[in-house]
Amino acid sequence: MKRILTTTLLILLLASPLAQARDTRLELSLQELVDSPQAKEVGIDGSVKFYLAGQSHPAVASRMSEDMANRKTNAANKSDEEACRWVTLGILKAFQDKAKAQGANAVIDMYSYYRQKEFKSPTSYECYAGTFVAGVALKGTYARIGK
Repeated sequence: MKRILTTTLLILLLASPLAQARDTRLELSLQELVDSPQAKEVGIDGSVKFYLAGQSHPAVASRMSEDMANRKTNAANKSDEEACRWVTLGILKAFQDKAKAQGANAVIDMYSYYRQKEFKSPTSYECYAGTFVAGVALKGTYARIGK
């Protein structure tokens, strides 16, 4: 009995590093994603423009509400980048739909807010990919902008 307990504890100790969750940070181009064929497939139609914090955009006629989306997706059998792109497309589609409902034609000042840590870049958003799950959190402001 003592031998079984010792063996079990040894196996658990050796296996514990494998149980540590992987959380790989990726920094990906938002514009590349918006312009991708996958964006069109999920219904991102160009009627709402997306601008990251620090990215130049046309003059703002009116600012509306701020919003945040925090989503995760199944990353199994996907590359980290593929899983990150997929989950971000879901966020962008939700932002687009909500913007249209409010009469906005843009989401401006977008930035990553994963685990309540801000990451601002005029070109990129961040995603965290694990073995089974990838996650993205974005904040932005709905706005009506000029052409």
